[in-house]
Amino acid sequence: MEFDAIIVGGGAAGAAMTWQLARHGLKVACIERGPWMQPDSYPSTSPDWEMQKGSAFSPVPALRNSPHDYPIDDEASPIAVCNFNAVGGSTILYSGHFPRFRPRDFELGSAEGLGDDWPVSYDQLKPFYELNEEQMGVAGLAGDPAYPDIEELLPPVPLGNAGQRMAKAFNSLEWHWWPSYAAISTVARNGRSPCINLGPCNTGCPQGAKSSADITYMTKSRVLGATIIAEAAVSRVLTEGKKAVGVEYFDKEGEVRHLTAERVILTASATGTPRILLNSTSAQFPNGLGNDLDQVGRHLMIHPLGFVEGIFDEELDTDVGPQGCMIYSLEHYRSDHAEHELGYMLHVLRGTGPLEAARSALLRRKLRFGPSVYNDFDAFHRHQLAVSVICEDLPMAGNRVRLDETSSDRFGIAGIKIDYSLQDNAKKMMTHGMGNARKVLMAAGAKRTYAYGPVRNTGWHVMGTCRMGEDPSHAVVDATGACHGVDNLFIADSSVFPTGSCVNPANTIQAVALWIGQQIVERGETQ
Repeated sequence: MEFDAIIVGGGAAGAAMTWQLARHGLKVACIERGPWMQPDSYPSTSPDWEMQKGSAFSPVPALRNSPHDYPIDDEASPIAVCNFNAVGGSTILYSGHFPRFRPRDFELGSAEGLGDDWPVSYDQLKPFYELNEEQMGVAGLAGDPAYPDIEELLPPVPLGNAGQRMAKAFNSLEWHWWPSYAAISTVARNGRSPCINLGPCNTGCPQGAKSSADITYMTKSRVLGATIIAEAAVSRVLTEGKKAVGVEYFDKEGEVRHLTAERVILTASATGTPRILLNSTSAQFPNGLGNDLDQVGRHLMIHPLGFVEGIFDEELDTDVGPQGCMIYSLEHYRSDHAEHELGYMLHVLRGTGPLEAARSALLRRKLRFGPSVYNDFDAFHRHQLAVSVICEDLPMAGNRVRLDETSSDRFGIAGIKIDYSLQDNAKKMMTHGMGNARKVLMAAGAKRTYAYGPVRNTGWHVMGTCRMGEDPSHAVVDATGACHGVDNLFIADSSVFPTGSCVNPANTIQAVALWIGQQIVERGETQ
C-alpha cells in the first residue's frame, strides 16, 4: 500500500483529519477536487467584490460555473446547496461564526423524543472542541451562560456601534445574547496578521485573519509530511472483497489515476460523500458502498434560514467588521411554550455592500430612478442591520441526496439531485423566529423591517446523509466513523450527523473529524 490513509476532500473535516493522522505519524494523502487558493487573488479588496461574489466566488455552484464543481440539481428544493471546492473547502467563503453544538443536541431522542441520540456524547467531543478551537484560533468572550465551559479564547471581534445598539435591544427584552464565537484572529498569532475589519469576509480573507482550513490545518499538515493532491476528482472507492483498498481519481490533466492505502476516509461533504459512495458500484456492492439497506443519502438536513432586515434613520457602521460575526442569541434554542418543536438561533449580521443594498432597495420599490436616486440609496446603505433566523431541521428519511444520471461532471461522473421539502414544523419555527427578529430590531430603533424566508441561496449547513449509529438499518457508519459492511472505509464529515442543532456546524464538523481520527489512530495501534 502506498499510504496508511487516503482522505478524500480537503475542506473543514478533511483538513482536520489530515493533520490529526499526520501528527500521529501516519503516511497520509489528501485528495481535493478543487485548487489551492491564493489569498492575494481574493476579490475582498477589489471594487467589484460584490460582482465576483455572484460569479466566481459565489457559494452556489450553479452561479459559479467552475470546472472543479459537480452538478447539483436542487430545483425541487426551496433551499439551494452552497459549497466551495478548494483546499480549505467552504471555509474559504464562510463567515467564520464558530459556536459548538450544545450537550442537549447530542441527546435529542432521549431528551425530547425527536430523532436519534448521537452515539458520541458532548463530553467525549469536548476535548476535540477545545483542540479545534486552539488550532483554528477562536475569538470570543468567556462566561457565556449558553456555554459556561468555554474559557480559553482570543479577544472577541469588536461589536462596533451597531453591535452595541443590538446588545442593548436584547437586554431590554431580557433575552440571551453574546458576542459571536469567531474563527478569526483578533491578534497577531502564529505568523498570521489580525483582522483589520475589512468587511467582505465571504469572498475570502486576503489578510489571512479568518481561519480557513487551508491556512491552519493544511499548512501544518504539509510541514508534517502529508501529501496534498489538489485539482483531483475522486470517482470511486476501490474495493477488494468487502475491504476498501484505495481510490480512483482524475488528475488535473484528466488522466485516470489509482491510489492505494490501508484505509480510505471520506470527508467530501454531505453531498460529495454520498455521491462517491453511490458511484462506487461493483458486483459486490451493486447499490454502492454502505448502501445495502438504502441509507446512503437519506436524512438530509439543511438549516432553513429566515431573514429580517431593519432600516434605521441613523447611519450605522454595518459595513465595518466581519459580516457574520457580531452577536448571536440562543434565547429561543428551546421554546417550551411555542407551537413548534426544536429551536432556532438569532444571528445578527452586519449590513450589505453597496450593490446588494441598491438591489434590496430596488426590490422594495424604495429606489427611484431620477434626481432622488442618491438620497434613496443613502437611506439604505449603511442604514441596514439584519437578523437571520437559523432553524433546526428534523432528520427525515425522504429528504435525501441521490445520483442524477442525467447530468455529469467534466469527467463523466454522475451528478446529484436534492430531494428536500420544508417541514411544517420548520415553517412554524421560522414564523416564530422572524417575529422575534422583528421585535429585537424594533427595540434597537429600526423604523422599518422586511422579512422573508426561507432564503434560497443559504444552504451552507448541509448535514446528515451518511448518519452515525450502531444499527445498520438506520445508519451508514458507527460511532468511530467506520462504514457498516465495508472494512477500512471511514466517513468523517457532516454527513455523519444524526441531528443538526440550530447553530453553525463548522466547529462540530472539525471536532467530529478529530474524534474519528483519534479512533482510527487507536485502532491501528491495537492491531
